[in-house]
Amino acid sequence: MPEPSPSPKRRGRLLRFGAACVVLSAVTGYVVVQYVTGGGVKPGCRVVSADGTGPAYEFTPEQAVNAATITAVGTGRNMPERAVTIALATAIQESALRNLDHGDRDSLGLFQQRPSMGWGTAAEVTDPAYAANEFYEHLAKVRGYAELPLTVAAQRVQRSGYPEAYAKHEPDATLLAAALTGSAAATLTCEGRAGTAVAAAGPDGVRAALVRDFGRDALQQAGAEVSAGDGKNADGDGDGGDGGKDAVAADGAGASDVPVAETSGRTVTLPVARDSAPDGRPVAARGWQLAHWAVANASALRIESVSYAGREWVAGTSGSTWRPRDAGGAAAAEAGGAGGDTGSVRIVTAR
Repeated sequence: MPEPSPSPKRRGRLLRFGAACVVLSAVTGYVVVQYVTGGGVKPGCRVVSADGTGPAYEFTPEQAVNAATITAVGTGRNMPERAVTIALATAIQESALRNLDHGDRDSLGLFQQRPSMGWGTAAEVTDPAYAANEFYEHLAKVRGYAELPLTVAAQRVQRSGYPEAYAKHEPDATLLAAALTGSAAATLTCEGRAGTAVAAAGPDGVRAALVRDFGRDALQQAGAEVSAGDGKNADGDGDGGDGGKDAVAADGAGASDVPVAETSGRTVTLPVARDSAPDGRPVAARGWQLAHWAVANASALRIESVSYAGREWVAGTSGSTWRPRDAGGAAAAEAGGAGGDTGSVRIVTAR
């Protein structure tokens, strides 16, 4: 004979038990995700206006890296902030600041440049630094581009089938340009733990990325110091033959003029001297550009913290705001926002 069906009372207990198991599983899964992702903080970046009252622009770590590269290439060419704004708005429209390996016909990269139209090889136009440099090269030939409406200036470079499309990105590009050129202090932050590096991590990776974006000369002018971290000089001989700093290539390929100094083993220090802003911008703007660049690259290069002008950004903290480092931080931060000489940008990488 078939067994009798459970009584309604017993059936209710079974349902409640099953529901409790589902809830417990969900809670367990949530806790695991929180642990793995660093407290539930989703990796992402945000830039706000200088006074903090205007709109914000939110974007991904990948987009942040590309935006920082576009900006660094522009300032390296002594292009004004308006040129950087035009370039960023163009890249937002063309690729959403992603280095695409596809597009209309043979269009590729951040700016959807076409090898068949003379922009370069496929490998070149998908190199963000190369692509940005090509964009600025063409923009510089547009007479009076800085006074033109953004969409007109961009269109004269891009020759797009949608010439009005760039205009809608001008507000976001303006915020990004102000932060990434350093004219707006402490306005770019990112959240989440340092992610899996897409390039060499640690001080070597930071140094290589700095040279990639700013160029070897710009890094030399900043007097970049990178820790060796093993009690020896960078080549391991400890002889200090050049005043205690051995010269090593930023890409590890050979000698260069980029000095290396011993510090904690995970720290890159970029002194922001009065002669480190050759393009005529205030010294503090140069410092904030380097600081914001580091934050934008934090996920890719596993950067844990960045400090400048008495303020510090730390990865993995909710909000990831720039906070005063110490009692003297407020005064230094005020000087940094006003264009004063604020010392060095300090970048600490993950272990």
